[in-house]
Amino acid sequence: MNEATSPSGRPIALSCGEPAGIGPEIAARAWDQLRESCPFVWIGDPDHLPAGTPVQLLETPAGAQRVAGHALPVLPLEFGGDAVPGKPDPRNATGVIRAIEYGVELVRGGQCAALCTAPIHKKALIDGAGFAHPGHTEFLAAIAGRRRVVMMLASPQLRVVPTTIHIALADVPRTLTPALLRETIEITDTALRDQFGIAEPRLAVTGLNPHAGEGGAMGHEEMNWIAPLIAEMEKQGYALTGPHPADTLFHKAARVNYDAAIAMYHDQALIPIKTLDFDRGVNVTLGLPFIRTSPDHGTAFDIAGQGKANPTSLVEALKLAQRMAAVA
Repeated sequence: MNEATSPSGRPIALSCGEPAGIGPEIAARAWDQLRESCPFVWIGDPDHLPAGTPVQLLETPAGAQRVAGHALPVLPLEFGGDAVPGKPDPRNATGVIRAIEYGVELVRGGQCAALCTAPIHKKALIDGAGFAHPGHTEFLAAIAGRRRVVMMLASPQLRVVPTTIHIALADVPRTLTPALLRETIEITDTALRDQFGIAEPRLAVTGLNPHAGEGGAMGHEEMNWIAPLIAEMEKQGYALTGPHPADTLFHKAARVNYDAAIAMYHDQALIPIKTLDFDRGVNVTLGLPFIRTSPDHGTAFDIAGQGKANPTSLVEALKLAQRMAAVA
């Protein structure tokens, strides 16, 4: 089977993200690189795409495979404002939100194989549409009716999952609980089986403290509950190791021993993957009833419209969504 052609022939749905950011230009460049090898349909206002982009407007995603070789397939939506690079317009907020919702509808309705999302700008969504969610991921969880989802950062070299995410470091010890860690492990294990095709996922769990507490000399969480939880879940059939000192878990020889690493907090997870493979990292949301990926970067207003934006992370996000769809 061609790596980029899913058995169903369904395209990936790509929501436009913030029109004033780099989303439109990297979408056009990703199409130019992938074309029919990884067909996707862009959801947004075609007037927001870079001038000269070959575009084919569609009424449904069904024609994306047919036209992707010579034009970017677009499902057009009306937006309230223009796209001025680097200057988000709150009038576009409703359109940005609708593009995400439409993408979810297409995937859940079976017309698209997976959802890939370009970066959004939360303040513009709040100012223009009263957006009430902490971010993209939480909005998707609310649409899907899921209480909790898990963020994975994935690249060809490493998959890593932070148990706690966008909170202050001082808040991590009280937020990190046995129930939260257990749920994170369970969601990750299920996703690796169902969406990545790994029959027996191997998960390595970090400690919270330096040297994983070093026997209580640098903290007691590892001894008090992290190690006991790992041992309990091993008895239940999970392939777990740890708690590992985070500073020795991510070098090349260590990485061959696990399929994903479960970290305790944001930077413990993201620093290794961004150091190892900055451009090819992909954000994957685990625990949704559909596949969702996104590039691992933001709107980059400072370089928007200047032709400097690197589409590699978006290309990798689209390709990963396609591979996951072929497994699921």
